[in-house]
Amino acid sequence: MKIERREYILKDFFLIPFKLSPGLVSLRVADKAVYALIPALQVLATAKFIDTAIDIYNGAQERGAIAFPLACLMLHIAHQYLTFALMGFVRAKTGVRLTAAFRTAVTEKRALLEYRHVENNETWDLIERVGKDPAGRLVGGLDILLRMGDIALRIGSVLAVLIAQVWWVALVIMCFSIPLLTLAVKSGKAHYESSKEAARHTRRAQYLQSALSGRDNVEERALFGYTGALNVKYRDKYQTAYKINMKAQRMRYVRIKTASLITVLVSVLISGVLIAPLGAGAISVGMFMGFVTATFGLAQALSWELTYIAGELADHREYLRDLTAFARLSETEGAADAPARRPEEPRCIEFNCVSFKYPGTDRPVLNNLSMKLFAKKHYAFVGVNGAGKTTITKLLTGLYDNYTGDIAIDGKNLREFTQAELKAMFTIVYQDFAKYQISLADSVGIGNVNGAGVGIGNVDGAGSDGGASDRGVLDALEALGLTEVAERRPEGVRAPIGKIIAGGEDLSGGEWQRVAIARSLVSGAPVRILDEPTASLDPVAESAVYEMYAKISAGKSTVFITHRLGAARLADEIFVISDGCVAEQGPHEELMEKNGLYARMFEAQRGWYA
Repeated sequence: MKIERREYILKDFFLIPFKLSPGLVSLRVADKAVYALIPALQVLATAKFIDTAIDIYNGAQERGAIAFPLACLMLHIAHQYLTFALMGFVRAKTGVRLTAAFRTAVTEKRALLEYRHVENNETWDLIERVGKDPAGRLVGGLDILLRMGDIALRIGSVLAVLIAQVWWVALVIMCFSIPLLTLAVKSGKAHYESSKEAARHTRRAQYLQSALSGRDNVEERALFGYTGALNVKYRDKYQTAYKINMKAQRMRYVRIKTASLITVLVSVLISGVLIAPLGAGAISVGMFMGFVTATFGLAQALSWELTYIAGELADHREYLRDLTAFARLSETEGAADAPARRPEEPRCIEFNCVSFKYPGTDRPVLNNLSMKLFAKKHYAFVGVNGAGKTTITKLLTGLYDNYTGDIAIDGKNLREFTQAELKAMFTIVYQDFAKYQISLADSVGIGNVNGAGVGIGNVDGAGSDGGASDRGVLDALEALGLTEVAERRPEGVRAPIGKIIAGGEDLSGGEWQRVAIARSLVSGAPVRILDEPTASLDPVAESAVYEMYAKISAGKSTVFITHRLGAARLADEIFVISDGCVAEQGPHEELMEKNGLYARMFEAQRGWYA
């Protein structure tokens, strides 16, 4: 299944599940249809039972005649008990099918989105809303549609029986039902709008609650003692949301009770109206009792169930609007493709008068930037935070293509490369690298999904499962001084890391960083980039990691990105990025002799490395 670029409407809550699981959805529809017809059948069964009992009492029928209507009533009771459990299983099974297909489709769509949507707060909120339990949303939407059909069929079937008996009473019921339906819809919409307003405060309260109770913040809570101050803010947001919700609940309660009172009065009135045809012999005593019972049952549905359904319907319509907007977000062609195999190492990467500003902003991040990078050399991009260093890598790896000027790899325009080719060409360790809490082998091995070779020494890192082999992972860990992590557990590299998996061992900050760097080592990419992954380390420790990486990457093209200059001395050539362009370039010694921007920055930081 794929997320289609179209408008999604209410009927999709039925069509999508039916397409993915026609048998199970058909079972649910059939069950709802039978369930909806039961009130009408119950009227007939009750009438038959009571009329037969009266006839037996009066001697008009044999006692055995009561067996059939009694069996019908017992069958109705048995159906309710048996189908409740069965349909619960069918609903759960439907959810599993939808999770496998629809959640996967949403995930694949997310993987294809242009990167600018990820960095935009508004579209990212949209992506998060759509991606939060999408299968559950479909199942919930299907439930609402089935309940709507259930109520319509229940009311219609009872009215059909009533019309066949006393047609004008059915018209009276319909006249009273329309205002109740209108009241239910208005109540549902009002409750949903209040819920949206409260949700804004609830989200903030939940964030503050996580800051007050989460594991990640425990050290700072103890150190700074901010619990009391945050508690005040948390209570404020929580109470605001609570008051809004309580006001909405009170209004909903009043509307429901008002509707209930009206329906009870209507039910009593209808019962009174039915006395006339009962006295005239138009309907039997049994039919009278059946209609009265059914009328009070429908009153309950009209007073409470319609209000609930109207609110849920408004909520699910909002999800469909979000899904439509999500489906229309632009994609990057080939974004989900695996890296190409055995890429050629680029001989020259050239930026020629490149300018770029992020979507929705006016400030240029890169401004007429020009430079050349050659194969098998070590480069360093240095500059203050915000100078545009990371942006260069985002353009180079194809995350953004709305720049002016030209970027070429061996004379070929960067925009002509496929995403698979660019993924295979570059491996990057970012400052905010991911911590995959799986086995150590998998956490490192996913850096080489094609098993194209580990890129260190002469060891082939291909694994049987398409990722890096255990041998390749061990080579990468050994190169980074992480062998001890694998040797601490009897499972070796197959031991789980992190706190999520039972028996998993958490790593130190430095160990997590080196695991991330190990992923880049097992990659077959010919160009390796370190984008300040060690920024949380002190300058001396950071320089040591860069020095180790430079030795491991001998004979490879590497780029170090940092605002701390101790690691820059390892580079064959340094590019000083300032105001979005190359302010200076050259080896460390040459730049120091120029006594320019680089020299001043280095002298300012010299004490860090003493």
